[in-house]
Amino acid sequence: MTMIDRRSLMKMGAGAGALAALGVPAEVLAQAAARGQLTLAFPADVPTWDPNARTLAAVQSLYKLVFDQPLTQNPDVSIKPALVTKWTLENPTTLALDLRSDVVFHDGTPMTSADFRFSFFERAKLPVPEGGRRLDTGFIWRKVTDIETPTPTRAIMKFSEPMPSAVAWLAFLCSFVVPKAYVERVGLAEFVAKPVGTGPYKLVEYQQGARIVLEANDRYWDGKPAIGRVTIELVRDPTARVAAFESRRADVAVDVPIREAQRLATQPGVSARLDPIADIMLLQITKNGGFADDRARLAAHHAIDKVAISRALFGGAATPISVPAAKGTPGYPPNYDFAFSVERSQALLREIGHSAQNPLSIKFASSNGAFPNDFEMARAIVQMWRRVGINADLEPIELSVYQERLRAGTLPEATLFSWGNAVGDPEMYGGYLLDPKSIFSAFKTDEMAPRIQPLLTETDEAKRIQGYRDAHQFAAERGFTIPLLQTVKTIVHRNEVAVTKYDNGWILPHTWSFKA
Repeated sequence: MTMIDRRSLMKMGAGAGALAALGVPAEVLAQAAARGQLTLAFPADVPTWDPNARTLAAVQSLYKLVFDQPLTQNPDVSIKPALVTKWTLENPTTLALDLRSDVVFHDGTPMTSADFRFSFFERAKLPVPEGGRRLDTGFIWRKVTDIETPTPTRAIMKFSEPMPSAVAWLAFLCSFVVPKAYVERVGLAEFVAKPVGTGPYKLVEYQQGARIVLEANDRYWDGKPAIGRVTIELVRDPTARVAAFESRRADVAVDVPIREAQRLATQPGVSARLDPIADIMLLQITKNGGFADDRARLAAHHAIDKVAISRALFGGAATPISVPAAKGTPGYPPNYDFAFSVERSQALLREIGHSAQNPLSIKFASSNGAFPNDFEMARAIVQMWRRVGINADLEPIELSVYQERLRAGTLPEATLFSWGNAVGDPEMYGGYLLDPKSIFSAFKTDEMAPRIQPLLTETDEAKRIQGYRDAHQFAAERGFTIPLLQTVKTIVHRNEVAVTKYDNGWILPHTWSFKA
């Protein structure tokens, strides 16, 4: 983890000095802070205000501002109570949960175990709206056979078979509690238009793709946020996020380019963070077109100089990975390294009749500005591939479009994507990336089924962890996935904003404050 300040950057030679003041009087900023108003430049919009619908890690922070999860995480990502105060695994298929008694939804109605049951069991069994698709929570919690609610503050989850990751999932994607009575009274469309949660903020204005305005929840069970009003400007272009920050239209900007974060840190009154997190950058691979042969995919992997990419685009802060897991997490096999080797890449391509003179042609997609230097990384990979004999046609792809094409099975041979895993459990890496039955896997092969599926119910933790390490390594060595780097989160902010840093990259203004 790296904290960038002006002095260290000057020692590194990263900046030539501070820019001139940007024209907004300090007293104006002080008045905004005194009123408890903050503006945040953020790269992605929610695909829907139904928080149970989609597992999109890039917007989990937005959902957490309006809704609550049964469990949450400390800044060091350790699990801690939230709506659930205590959890007990009574047997391999029964998880008992005690809920808070002092939580109310934004409309003033109390939250009870009935809302928990509705969110994690009943909703997934409702008919799919015309033209829609099932909630992602329906897949995640597919093993739940019932949720008993003996009292308003107690819920007992029953599983068809062991779910060793259940506790972690209660703090992970899509696992939000929604109000049963409100959803049933107004209908799904009205709920999405006017979402009601128990979270630290209420949604008071939403312009799709442009702006989210939030006001503090006075009755929040964990205390009213110190920052009373948050305006989230949705700015997809990273250069525009930098411009918003420099023009003082934003107090905080997220996922700005690395070099811009370094440059902005040289300005008076500005701080910047550059932190590798548990999310990973990888190439989602398919058998489509030119990547049908294992050797083509392995050649593509061997050709990528990850260390060079980290140094050139991330100042060396992005840790190269050889399997689909972050280093230091349980599912990463110690001492394993997938070699960068131009010679090996070229040899594999020759075996299938390709070379720099007769290149293999593939389609390649990448997000553009959703994560720091994502498209720049994709362009660097294109150049590395061209050197060995792979001609990649690169196109940008929106995160929402990626989600739909993944489900439809229409992704190209390779797609650069940041895979979120805020909890670091190996199931949330390979268990969902590599299981051919998973709605989140791009590469479907029966070779992975016997390696992954038994681990989804394995209660021996040591055996489960070793199984994922072996499966991750096997997948890399067969070219079923091309891991790249741990994702780097960049945050630049005015010094008057005290930002709480989360090791999983969460952006949670209700944990921030204005300095006196």
